[in-house]
Amino acid sequence: MTERAEYILATKQILVSLGLPRAQQNERSALALLALINLAPGKAWRDAENPLMGITPIMDWVRQHYGKAYAPNTRETVRRQTMHQFVAAGIALYNPDQPNRPVNSPKAVYQIEPAALTLLRTFGTADWHNALTTYLSDRETLIARYAKEREQNQVPVQIAVGKRISLSPGDHSELIKQVIEVFAPRFAPGSVLVYAGDTGDKWGYFDAVLLAGLGVVIDSHGKMPDVVLHYPARNWLLLVETVTSHGPVDGKRYSELAQLFSTATAGLVYVTAFPSRSAMVRYLAEIAWETEVWVANAPSHLIHFNGERFLGPYDET
Repeated sequence: MTERAEYILATKQILVSLGLPRAQQNERSALALLALINLAPGKAWRDAENPLMGITPIMDWVRQHYGKAYAPNTRETVRRQTMHQFVAAGIALYNPDQPNRPVNSPKAVYQIEPAALTLLRTFGTADWHNALTTYLSDRETLIARYAKEREQNQVPVQIAVGKRISLSPGDHSELIKQVIEVFAPRFAPGSVLVYAGDTGDKWGYFDAVLLAGLGVVIDSHGKMPDVVLHYPARNWLLLVETVTSHGPVDGKRYSELAQLFSTATAGLVYVTAFPSRSAMVRYLAEIAWETEVWVANAPSHLIHFNGERFLGPYDET
């Protein structure tokens, strides 16, 4: 067995000992853990380190030190099927340098959790067994603590009197919060939140029963707008895209949403929300006609793109 293979096998055994699910007891996860502690072949476990590493640097490190080249489209697999479970198990920390970094930020990083690092440095020594026993007895406490810290960085959104939801941290969630708490009361008073996307788990909030009652059944959230509001007084569905990194309701997006909500018994209103007018300027030429634009730092105004009415659905015929 080669030296590289010995390190990978040992790390797989560690993952089993730590109680990781079978789906994470594999080479990919073993290599990711080795990258997190910067343990190249020939390096002693006692010299394990704790660098901050993003997904791409982890994959680059694995290729350099263990000769395993992952295709670029494997990035999401590493993130979703390895690093996500490491964080959930308390083995790794997510953005410890900046906990409120947006979930979809390209600067996102991971770091081995301090207690896990201390444990791994004892691997192959007489202290390993006792260290493992101690670590496992404290692990649930660690997981609960880090979960609480992550929760503290969530963006709270009031969706009704006395009712709140939490979204992942970041500018995108902050703008969604503004749409629900500021735009909706001004321009659709008494409206009800149907859907709010989340960069973290996508289904930030979704009342599928309410939407089905309006004639729309959604089996995949991939093309949902960022916010959907029902305005009962006018029987309108307001479909809102919040623009912080992706584009506005342009012609293509208008057609996609029209198709997705084609069975709705409520009128459709298309809205693009921007954090500022300067942010809107970048996309001005792309915004579709017969849509509305709302700017969060000028909340009392709407910008109306053509049509015979200020705010409302248009008859497709």
